Amino acid sequence: MNLNQIFTNQRTGNNPHTKASRTDFQRDFDRIIFSSAFRRLQNKTQVFPLPGSVFVHNRLTHSLEVSSVGRSLGSVMGEFIHDEFKNDLTEDSKNFYLHNLGNVIAAACLCHDVGNPAFGHSGEDAIASYFERNESDLKPKFNEKEWADLVNFEGNANAIRVLAQQQQGKDAGGIQLTFSTLASIAKYPCEAIAKKKGIIHRKKFGFFQNEKDIFLEIAKGTNLISESEEPYIFKRHPFVWLVEAADDICYNIIDMEDAHRLGIVSTADCKNLFFELVKSETDDINRVKDKLDSIGNENEQISYLRAKVINALINKSIELYKNNFNIILEGNLEKGLLDIYKSENSALQDIESFSIEKIYNHKAVVEIENAGYNVMYELLDHFIPSILKSHDERKSYDKKALKLLPKQFVYDEGTDYQKVLGVIDFVSGMTDNYATDLYRKIKGIDIGMTV
Repeated sequence: MNLNQIFTNQRTGNNPHTKASRTDFQRDFDRIIFSSAFRRLQNKTQVFPLPGSVFVHNRLTHSLEVSSVGRSLGSVMGEFIHDEFKNDLTEDSKNFYLHNLGNVIAAACLCHDVGNPAFGHSGEDAIASYFERNESDLKPKFNEKEWADLVNFEGNANAIRVLAQQQQGKDAGGIQLTFSTLASIAKYPCEAIAKKKGIIHRKKFGFFQNEKDIFLEIAKGTNLISESEEPYIFKRHPFVWLVEAADDICYNIIDMEDAHRLGIVSTADCKNLFFELVKSETDDINRVKDKLDSIGNENEQISYLRAKVINALINKSIELYKNNFNIILEGNLEKGLLDIYKSENSALQDIESFSIEKIYNHKAVVEIENAGYNVMYELLDHFIPSILKSHDERKSYDKKALKLLPKQFVYDEGTDYQKVLGVIDFVSGMTDNYATDLYRKIKGIDIGMTV
């Protein structure tokens, strides 16, 4: 890939450039911050149930922290590209890498989770399994590629839709981000059907059929390398590895800190796991130990070690990105940066294994996953059968169900696929609390007027 041709300030939608004190990529960051999709992340589960007496991370605080780490990664790598390849770069490119790559990665990190539904991965599973469990009734209404989208529902693909598609009565292009930022969140740049047919080994996909043309514009504007046109499969954009690393760094470490504050993980276990990683990446470990011993509060001890671990992983990610830069530029790196690190250093693998055993399978986490699955499934079941009926077929209960759908999610003149995506937009965009409240009301658990 040509370093001069993998970024652009072209945006989705009809959005002419205006003079401003901010760069186009700084404007991306600001648009995301002020968007309702981002704001709703404050009440979407990261791992632990919300709310509680101890404040733990939600999707919004997680995204802010990922963005902070991503800005650091992008800024350092921008300087590296500027210095190492300056003879190959145009003046515009030098300015971009030196001053704006950090902004692109920060913006992409900020919105990397906006497509995730309430209740974490169990919300994704509920949406996909709704179609699987109702295959005999629903599958005939969709073509093969549309059906693959639905039975493999994916938050990454939904993020592109949330950010770039035009809702009923709203501007074209969604919140109109640059193609550079959107390409940077495309961890799985392919169609869902590619996964089904075994053409690729990726677990997930990057865009729905409804947004295929938008994604092809993004791919063209950022010069993604094409692997196949039927089905569409692209190699990752070079910036994706930085966004992925920032996310991996934060969730691996912050989930452990949250679990400690909740009393799920002991101070001794958390300290030992964090300390071993810091020790493996720090020359002056005695200074770290002395500082740790001087802190009396256990939570502050863990916070100190968490900061040291994140710093160590940022430095390691930068080193690995530099070492693999040519492979990344070709789109041929087979593993994420932290996956490479795990194969070289067992300390991070130990943290991940411990988290799977003690945190992600903890009773409180499993309970919220089960509850969330049922809530999301039942909400879909309330709306989808009704939206798929013609106006003449709809009974009174269908019409009343659809009155609960906001107008921007109703595509009555669209195809069955577009109608269903509108319902999914509504349900997947809900916060945990809103989804639970609506579920209780439509099931008759809570009856009464609220204003």
